[in-house]
Amino acid sequence: MIQSINFAKMLLIGALFLSVTSCEKEEILTDTKIPAEIQAYVNTHFSNHNILQVKEDTDLLSHSYEVVLSGGIKLEFNNKKEIVEISSPNELPSSVIPEKIGAYVKTNFPDNTIIKWEIDNKQQEVKLNNDIELIFTLEGDFLRIGD
Repeated sequence: MIQSINFAKMLLIGALFLSVTSCEKEEILTDTKIPAEIQAYVNTHFSNHNILQVKEDTDLLSHSYEVVLSGGIKLEFNNKKEIVEISSPNELPSSVIPEKIGAYVKTNFPDNTIIKWEIDNKQQEVKLNNDIELIFTLEGDFLRIGD
């Protein structure tokens, strides 16, 4: 009896997993479907780079856009079409780095450049070209060196 209840629970969990994963959707957007906010961001901060691909990811709990630009630059936007992550093999433009964070890096790591920036609902993080990661508050105050 206990085995049949456990088996039924396993089937239910499996069915739930399949229904959640089947809600995931990835779509490569054509030029005409790229949101205006994303195009404007790219034109403002990366005008010398072409959009190679925009992928819209949708699942049960999230919605995001992954953008690949020429030069190996990758951008990620959230469901509100706000930038949440930028990475590049080279220095990021100063226009995409919050001023307070840029000033901290320039003062404390004058020989290094920022090659990655990301933000979530708790903090901001940058990666320098020497692989050091720095963690900041949402307001741009330095917290610590990352792991």
